[in-house]
Amino acid sequence: IMSKKIASGANKILIDITCGNGAFMKDIKQAKELATMMIKIGKLANREVRCVITNMEEPVGHAIGNSLEIVEAIKCLKGDMPEDIKEIIYGLGTQMILMSGLTLNVQEAENMITESIKSGKAIKKFKELVAKQGGDISYIEDTEKFEKAKYIIPIQAEHRGALKKIETEMIGNISVYLGAGRMKKEDSIDFSSGIVVNKRIGDVVELGQTLAYIYTNDQSKIDGAVKNLKNAFILDPKRVAKPKAILGIIK
Repeated sequence: IMSKKIASGANKILIDITCGNGAFMKDIKQAKELATMMIKIGKLANREVRCVITNMEEPVGHAIGNSLEIVEAIKCLKGDMPEDIKEIIYGLGTQMILMSGLTLNVQEAENMITESIKSGKAIKKFKELVAKQGGDISYIEDTEKFEKAKYIIPIQAEHRGALKKIETEMIGNISVYLGAGRMKKEDSIDFSSGIVVNKRIGDVVELGQTLAYIYTNDQSKIDGAVKNLKNAFILDPKRVAKPKAILGIIK
């Protein structure tokens, strides 16, 4: 990671280190050790490096899968974002602005991010990036143009309780099984398949409420995906605290 950043000529590097059951770094200790190593490498190469540790005990946002995630990202750039994505965008964005020297004040940096989104500058810049790479920006202007999966299956809670844990790695593996990723190098990707998570850790879930939706074009994969996805959500009769999206900033 660092060799690519340094070779590209970046003199200030911000790294998002994910931590949790859905990440390579399974706990905060491992994440901090990796962050410290990255910063040391940066110092040896005369680069300023900061690391933001983000929580992967649950999926970030709601969408898992190619088109599903793109649509969610477009909504975020227009200001319609889940709370955890908002926390991460402001956390990472603020550090980038502080490192750039545009301001040394955290509140001013946050205000700059807010202004960029509310004024439309953020989505305009995204359109420019897509257009320069030959992409069709009409999909950004109308996300209904994205192809929809043939089958959309709700996963419903079988009893009441607070959502205590989400097996994030399992959800990622199920999305790959549905076609959102490759199980083998030669596999093709189904861009409209994936999973949309409806509930977050700490939410109180009633019997029959929808925990998630499966998106697939392959009917033969529905039963297996439904069975496994139900096991990815663990409910508890006791109240559960909502986790933070950002677990720490190392610099």
